[in-house]
Amino acid sequence: MGTAATRLSESPTGNNDAKCDYRQVASKKTADRETQLAKHPDWRVPDPGPEVTNVTELLLSKLTATEREIVHQDACGLLPKLASRQYSAVQVLTAFCKAAVASQDLTNSLTEIFFNEGFERAKQLDQHLATTGKVVGPLHGLPVSIKDHILVKGQDTASGYASWAYKSYADHDAAVVRILREAGAVIYVKTANPQTLLSLETNNNIYGRTVNPYNRELSPGGSSGGEGALVASHGSPLGVGTDIGGSIRIPAAWSGLYGFKPSVARLPHTGLLGSHDGMDNVVGCIGPLATSARDLNLFCKVMLQYEAWIVEHQNLYIEWRTDLAEQGKGLPNKLVFGILADDGVVAPHPPIKQAIEKTRAALLAAGHEVVDYTPLDHQASWDLIVKLYFLDGGAEYFATMAESGEPPIPSFSWIVGHTEGRPPYSIAEMFALNAEREKIRALAHAHWNATASKTTTGRPVDVILTPVSATLAPPHDSVRWWGYSSHWNLLDYPAAVFPVGQLRASEWKEPATAPNSVSPPRNDVEKVIRAQWDPFAYDNAPIALQLVGRRHMEEKTLACLNVLEEAIKLYNN
Repeated sequence: MGTAATRLSESPTGNNDAKCDYRQVASKKTADRETQLAKHPDWRVPDPGPEVTNVTELLLSKLTATEREIVHQDACGLLPKLASRQYSAVQVLTAFCKAAVASQDLTNSLTEIFFNEGFERAKQLDQHLATTGKVVGPLHGLPVSIKDHILVKGQDTASGYASWAYKSYADHDAAVVRILREAGAVIYVKTANPQTLLSLETNNNIYGRTVNPYNRELSPGGSSGGEGALVASHGSPLGVGTDIGGSIRIPAAWSGLYGFKPSVARLPHTGLLGSHDGMDNVVGCIGPLATSARDLNLFCKVMLQYEAWIVEHQNLYIEWRTDLAEQGKGLPNKLVFGILADDGVVAPHPPIKQAIEKTRAALLAAGHEVVDYTPLDHQASWDLIVKLYFLDGGAEYFATMAESGEPPIPSFSWIVGHTEGRPPYSIAEMFALNAEREKIRALAHAHWNATASKTTTGRPVDVILTPVSATLAPPHDSVRWWGYSSHWNLLDYPAAVFPVGQLRASEWKEPATAPNSVSPPRNDVEKVIRAQWDPFAYDNAPIALQLVGRRHMEEKTLACLNVLEEAIKLYNN
């Protein structure tokens, strides 16, 4: 949404009819994918059955000891070993491809598989390094996975719609993929996203549902849920997703990963295929899913090292401040963290509230200042952004589904239900919505500045610590509140997600101040989400939090994340 590409070339043998049946498309696409998987029978992992929900150990069962060592390293750890030839690019790619096959077998995370292309590239990189003694670029030999609706030259781009399958082969790379290739990365798979992309679940009528490797009865999130499941399965060291309401941060949080949503126009965003070309009332952005905070910085640094403002016209000319992002240059010794523990609409479930309080204690123990950050009207924010998502009342989404006869997935039916049936907004009404958006942004800006009156330093809070969502990774199709993530899209603030633990249901002790023991629900949504809480329903789910910065202050946000993680480490020790 916002900067999507136009429909591209059709397959000479695929779904070229103007009208197609989604079931036939699904049968052919899944058969094509299986053909690619069948080329590697020794890498396959048989499904142990639905009674086995946590498959994290099984995922690496076909890897050698060295391959396990490889896939447990983050990108920043792998790159110097690739550059020194301790590992070859082919060796690293083999390890991640084996884990990716297992991820597909057990979580249904992949869409397009093109290992052969990846291995050709890896061999070229190894040969170049052996011959010249130099790396091609800062990501030399690093495998990187790509969300399905991001264009990869020569690959299909169904984007979760059956009617687009076989009709959307990319004749060029998206800007982000182009930069990744120039930097030496190896592109080898694309990953699942939901029908319409407007879902915090990953499910579509082509490939079916993607599940969470920590508990397959739970969602890996969406819309970058394939990336979340794959990176969590060690099938990729670095994934590229997109975010217009939480679609990077939610999968990162629910899959135990790091994720980062920058402000719009900081990183390249052209070359995406989705509905609503030209709709810029609310715009998504590209960002990474990774296994470390330093990999978030790595991704952003590389994107801007290759001058994203030259690659595409709408990017801001703001170079990446490595000294701030990596070394924290310019940060005060004593930071001020605002804590937004409850958005005023839906209280987070107990493990999330507990994580917030433990992090508060760690920051205080490290000598930082912590103040409570009073939320603005997050209900009003949600009411507005959902209107901006559906300026045409959902007409284009339904028209695209109708081309193949596919039904809407449950999570889309839920969100479109907020506005379904209303006519498209008039031009005057869209102007009014944009004015309302800017009013909320202005209020939020002033509200942040006003925190200076609460701090001993006399300056506003540096960042805001808050939940990513009201629940941990939930049972499928049960998401009922986006406010902890979508609010920051409306404001266009950068936000980083980081893991802090994992729920073990058998060890969980209900705190005395659990939501059910205090006050009645404030609204119907909170009533539903409160009723969902049962530790055994979320068993093994990762626990994560979110750090939010001011608009276009990506480097400071990541620098503060480094400080926060150091405080947690010291506190836990």
